[in-house]
Amino acid sequence: MPANGPDPVSPRNIVILKVRVANPTASTRELSRILDDEYGIDLSHNRISEILREMAEDGLYRETVIPDQSIFNHYLFRVSFYYPNFADQWEDCYWALRDDPHVLMFFNADSEYHWQFITQFRDNERMQRWIHEFFKEFGEFISGFHNTVLHQVHKFQTDAAVFDEMLSETEEGRQYLAENGRD
Repeated sequence: MPANGPDPVSPRNIVILKVRVANPTASTRELSRILDDEYGIDLSHNRISEILREMAEDGLYRETVIPDQSIFNHYLFRVSFYYPNFADQWEDCYWALRDDPHVLMFFNADSEYHWQFITQFRDNERMQRWIHEFFKEFGEFISGFHNTVLHQVHKFQTDAAVFDEMLSETEEGRQYLAENGRD
């Protein structure tokens, strides 16, 4: 279990999310059949749709489309802060990155580079122009910036099997795994 107590997501809902991840294009009718056949969970497709919508609204997962690297080049950018200007500039920079259409993923890190983000651009020239504009606007806030071209992204997805570990944490979850032959 997580260090802060039991997971607020029921094992049944973890199974539903697992089946959705394993079958991202399946209709809720198909999900209903898979849940019944593989886990003994008998729910209508309408109820499955409601549960998935509720979990999305609660922030438990996001549905996103990630274009293939044949359409965009991907880059990892890392930023460290110039602390004398932090209080005055961090929030504007934060929201600019959150709202920027080129930023695919934005996260904190435990290193010298406190903010890291994965971006996508059509080509290196557009990426270089973006960096130039970024520094024009936020250069006084930045003490370090590092970028890496991600030449080949070999995997960028969540595998459904990752949920088995969560399910093994509770008796009800272990029963679902046994039903599916994964105990």
